[in-house]
Amino acid sequence: MDRHRDRRRFRRSLLVLQTAAMHSATRAVYLASVLALFAACGGAQTPAVQHSSGQGDKSANFEQYDARTFYETTVFFGGSFSSDEKRILVTSDATGIFNVYAQPISGGAPTPLTKSTKESIFGVGYFPADDRILYSSDQSGNELNHIYVRDRDGTSRDLTPGDKVKARFSGWSGDKKSFWLLTNERDANAFDLYRYATDGYARELVYQNKEAHFVSDVSPDGHYIALNKVRNNADSDIYLVDTQSPEATPRHITPHQGNVEHGVMSFSRDNKKLYYSTDGHGEFQQIWSYHLETGKHQPEVVADWDVMYVAFSETGRYRVSAINADARTVLEVMDTETGEKLAIPDLPGGDIKRVSFSRSETKMAFYLASDRSPSDLHILDLATGEHRKLTNALNPAIDPAHLVDGQVVRYASFDGREIPAILYRPITASSQNRVPALVWVHGGPGGQSRLGYRALIQHLVNHGYAILAVNNRGSFGYGKTFYHLDDKNHGEGDLKDCVWARKYLESLDWVDGARVGIIGGSYGGFMVLAALAFEPDAFNLGIDIFGVSNWLRTLESIPPWWAAFREALYAEMGDPKTDRQRLERISPLFHAKNIKKPLLVIQGANDPRVLRVESDEIVAAVKKNGVPVEYIVFDDEGHGFLKKENRITASEAFLSFLNKHMGQAK
Repeated sequence: MDRHRDRRRFRRSLLVLQTAAMHSATRAVYLASVLALFAACGGAQTPAVQHSSGQGDKSANFEQYDARTFYETTVFFGGSFSSDEKRILVTSDATGIFNVYAQPISGGAPTPLTKSTKESIFGVGYFPADDRILYSSDQSGNELNHIYVRDRDGTSRDLTPGDKVKARFSGWSGDKKSFWLLTNERDANAFDLYRYATDGYARELVYQNKEAHFVSDVSPDGHYIALNKVRNNADSDIYLVDTQSPEATPRHITPHQGNVEHGVMSFSRDNKKLYYSTDGHGEFQQIWSYHLETGKHQPEVVADWDVMYVAFSETGRYRVSAINADARTVLEVMDTETGEKLAIPDLPGGDIKRVSFSRSETKMAFYLASDRSPSDLHILDLATGEHRKLTNALNPAIDPAHLVDGQVVRYASFDGREIPAILYRPITASSQNRVPALVWVHGGPGGQSRLGYRALIQHLVNHGYAILAVNNRGSFGYGKTFYHLDDKNHGEGDLKDCVWARKYLESLDWVDGARVGIIGGSYGGFMVLAALAFEPDAFNLGIDIFGVSNWLRTLESIPPWWAAFREALYAEMGDPKTDRQRLERISPLFHAKNIKKPLLVIQGANDPRVLRVESDEIVAAVKKNGVPVEYIVFDDEGHGFLKKENRITASEAFLSFLNKHMGQAK
């Protein structure tokens, strides 16, 4: 099911910090999951503190925890069943770096299958008939993922070698005798499709992607390949390649008028249909199908919100669909034989995510997460109804009662438009104990802040900082009109939404309106810098996490493997060849002389998306103003921090910086 995060990323373009990713095989997918959780390591906790906040017993014995305690929480993901259906392949950062484990479905401790101490490793899946696994890894965050196989004897080999090669897993064949990988070894801008034999790993070129389209899926029988072609950030099409045709010419199957987005979901297991998403029938993404023989299109899943994906079990008996309902996931599993919804056992509050099925379709694995509980793996026996929780992600030193739930709110912006946001209120906050606050800006362009556990946010809220995670205009999940409001308007309307977020915080009687900062990563980091440069009196300070400071350079240096998305990104932000003046006008680096509030910048040295020079130059420029600037660079990270120790360092730096420049939170 992880493949469907790829579809959402495709729609939102490629600078998304939190919810985007390529395939389940790649670091990018898991980077998105990790950053969305921002959960991991930890250690000792600070002594308990007493507060009287007017919130009753909830805060009577409230405890504060240091960053290490929060990051001792473990990240888990992955749901591939072993051939005997007794284990599930999971990826975990239990050792401080991501490795792959075999988790028994009967319960108990997982068995490590990889033991890397330097590079993060992410599981792709078990082989269909034995205990071999595929996994993915890059080099210190450079996103040049390779695909590896771990053989039965425990040795590993690189199936996609090459210094400049990036590779992705694209699925198993229906007969399980082969699997498909995509690599850009021929052309750095384009991914070609190869078939690898399950036995011996001999490979053959299946499709040479001369037009650098996005290769989205292959039918189980290998007959068809589905491609996405992007025209801009509002218009995309689906093409089919018949691999049995000598020409193998892509055939357009989604002709339309005007701007309509189409994204491939998957082929049906019986090779008869292709499922895809489209916003051509209203404000929100719907799931439709295309019958490969008749050419008929028909709706499959429609809702009053975006339908994020549909996916199927091995034979197609079970269909999973997920809806992005006001920043939370509403998931449904339907038995296609009966047309009835699958009965899910009573579970603690939270969202069910990342469902997978055993090949026999007798077992279902899924993750359950909430604001106060990180994602934990569960197993459900579909025959007996027996349910078991297999992992315990939250550090046992943390009492969930001392964490907080996010509240979905809306506030009016400068033009009267309602802006959705998620508000996190510290337990100790009251009208008698007003707390400082932060406006949190998600990544993007086009990302979304969503409900769910984030160690970073919980750490800051636990130490008395309110957080308002804004979904400014241009955010994903609120309809295509809202999504496109910021096209070539970045640093303007979206920035005003963030400024007016402060006004909303000032209206709350438990927030100290005189102490409000702004924090964000990637595109959100750009918004932090833009706020300090273009609205210099709007916030007390800024925390920029690998944010863009110079859009001209960023757009001119996008990685070659983004070729399929380049036009969409230019439609969103502007083409540096034709929109140079506007891009310079909105780039904080060229206006750094205006920045007069304290700034903290965090950067990964190997980031291929927002280059280190973006942070180096803004730090140097702001220091010339005599403004307090702190700068941390992680030499072994890329666009996001995967190693626990680095996340701990960053989180403690955030808190220290806030306490220093906005006053110790009470």
